[in-house]
Amino acid sequence: MKKLLCIVPLVILFCFTIACQDKAARTELEKFKAQGAIEAQNKEIVRDFFAAIDKGNLDRVKELTAVDFALFVPGLAKPWGVDELIQDIKTFYSAFPDNTHMIEDIISEGDKIAVRITSSGSQKEDYGGIPATGKKVTNSAIHMMVIADGKIKNFWALEDTLGLMTQIGMELKPIEAKTK
Repeated sequence: MKKLLCIVPLVILFCFTIACQDKAARTELEKFKAQGAIEAQNKEIVRDFFAAIDKGNLDRVKELTAVDFALFVPGLAKPWGVDELIQDIKTFYSAFPDNTHMIEDIISEGDKIAVRITSSGSQKEDYGGIPATGKKVTNSAIHMMVIADGKIKNFWALEDTLGLMTQIGMELKPIEAKTK
């Protein structure tokens, strides 16, 4: 009987320990599921963003960007807001009206998204001082974004603009030496 009285508390303690571990594991699993759901939602926001650009739905582009949206592009003196982005989209799509984005890779971690895209379209109007060529061009880019409250807040764009410009006829040449 004494052995049974010693064993019963040990069994209860063992069951309690297992139950606590199971609860901790469930809590951790729920945390991972919630994070995965947020990351999936962020990927969808980015997909929707590029689809809206391709469809010319600039109202949707504005809906998907935060009030304090900032676009960082190498060479810009200061970040652009959504109005400058919209103007750039209009300018680009007037020259390349059939341009579309193909998302090659998209990675989400927390509130950050990395996306590798390839865009392609045909030059139908003047762009960057180069007359329309009718050429179909492709352009690669890598973008990093921060999503806050379901909207794109920060956007870093690294695009092969030089490659695009050379495809439509821009020529590179060395700077000529100045004579004294």
